[in-house]
Amino acid sequence: MQARTPHRPRPHPAQVCVVVIGYDDAGHVTDAVRSALAQGPAVREVVAVDDCSTDGSAGLLEGLARDEPRLKVVRRTVNSGGCGSPRNDGVDAATAPYVMFLDSDDVLPPGAVDALLGAAVRHGTEVAGGLCVRRELPSGREVPWQPELYARAALVADPSRRPRLVHDTLCVSKLYRTDFLRAHGIRFPEGHFPYEDFVFTARVLAARPRIALVPDTVYVWHVRRGAGRLSISLDRSGVDNWRARLTAHAQAYDVLLAAGEKRTARASRVRFLDHALRMYARELELRGARYRREWWDLTRAHLAAFDAADFALAPAPGRVVAQVVLASEKPRDLARLKEVAARPARLLPPYARAVDGTPVWSADLPRVTLEHLLVRPVRLLPVAVDAQLRPRVRGSLLRLRLHELYGRMADAGPASVDAEFVNRRDGTTGATLTASFRPDGTGASTGSTASGPASWTAETPVDLPALGPGTWDLRLCLRFRDGTVRETTAHASAGPGLLRRTAVPSARHGILLVQPYATHAGSLALRTAPGLRGAAAALDRRLRRLRLPRWPGLLRRLRH
Repeated sequence: MQARTPHRPRPHPAQVCVVVIGYDDAGHVTDAVRSALAQGPAVREVVAVDDCSTDGSAGLLEGLARDEPRLKVVRRTVNSGGCGSPRNDGVDAATAPYVMFLDSDDVLPPGAVDALLGAAVRHGTEVAGGLCVRRELPSGREVPWQPELYARAALVADPSRRPRLVHDTLCVSKLYRTDFLRAHGIRFPEGHFPYEDFVFTARVLAARPRIALVPDTVYVWHVRRGAGRLSISLDRSGVDNWRARLTAHAQAYDVLLAAGEKRTARASRVRFLDHALRMYARELELRGARYRREWWDLTRAHLAAFDAADFALAPAPGRVVAQVVLASEKPRDLARLKEVAARPARLLPPYARAVDGTPVWSADLPRVTLEHLLVRPVRLLPVAVDAQLRPRVRGSLLRLRLHELYGRMADAGPASVDAEFVNRRDGTTGATLTASFRPDGTGASTGSTASGPASWTAETPVDLPALGPGTWDLRLCLRFRDGTVRETTAHASAGPGLLRRTAVPSARHGILLVQPYATHAGSLALRTAPGLRGAAAALDRRLRRLRLPRWPGLLRRLRH
């Protein structure tokens, strides 16, 4: 979906208060405030709440306020440890009929307030929402958040009729009537309460407001993975982060259920299974043994409150991950769970069956059944494709292996595959390759019939120098003889020498460094960089991600 920048309608009267919160973010907070003030005459006031910063943020804000009468600075004397308390302070200080929220390290794009206010006034709604985009920095890559909800303008008269709204837990891409929040006592959890948005959003939906949706980009969420202090949502290295997320999910569910919104409450559990559980399961293999055990125990306890209907409504990948966790007292099959939790999901061998022939997760977990694999269309199955990329001085080779899946692949008839290398930064396609599948042999161990093929292989040469520098994701389009088309990604094979950095000759760069690697979800991806300068940049990025000290002099010499 292409994010649409808000148009500029006729200016609205000053009716909006933008609450900007920040703590020790002197490098960004003034940009956030300026983006709010730049929205134009519709903004009556900007309330900047400083959560007892120690880096001079408050002084910067007060300096801005001396020249900007619309800016009011609220200084907390004690740090709250979270985002909820300063946002509540901002709502308390607001005098405008509408309020919206902005974090100090993000910005409002031009026209955002006009787009939201125009929809709210036109439809007489208590809430208006628009599209948020996650902007990865420094790359600038943008990913829309919950774009399905904002594909077109819409009026939601009753949120219970659109339970999908509970999937958008962000408070920052919304405009709220101030008197609506106050009349219903809707506030954020106070103090140190990560994922406070979950509970706030549940409280808003429980009050059953009329909601106007606009297909405009109204918020830019900056994702700074190389920052010295990661945001709460990005810092998932400790199990306390998962514990906090479970607490927020549970409270949001209780709020909705207590308000009689059973359908929306159930949708919140579906969201947990399809989003949070899958996201953390993809990373579980990277954690230490203690973290895994604590995570497993916490997750089993949380899932124990779910009923059969909660699981039945969830997409299959999250449901399967949940069933494996519930069925086993100890962490297991982490690599396989990572692949199931990927987007799109992949189910790696072995493919076991119960005594009656029903597909199951494994022979020792027969309660985790996979009957859906026998009835779902092939285009929706979690097909497993292994990928090996062998960079060579004389001709690089991409080798793909498609696994059988309980006879479904053989029935469809694998024919060919289109492989694309897509630039992660801008989404452009660097190369498109096509190859035919050929059967590898037979074997029932992978779930095929006794006489059918166990897998199919396709090979194609790759002109790696033609890709140029960048980070490239491999995307596949499988074509079957029955007319089925299936888009997926490939599992990165990690055999000896397969994921090592290789130098290949390049007419443009002299030498191109090529590094195949496995993403957090296990997919094959590729980094390419020109010569020594590229090696220095790659090392610099790696050190930033690991938050390790760098050696500026060495890096500078390598780059130049």
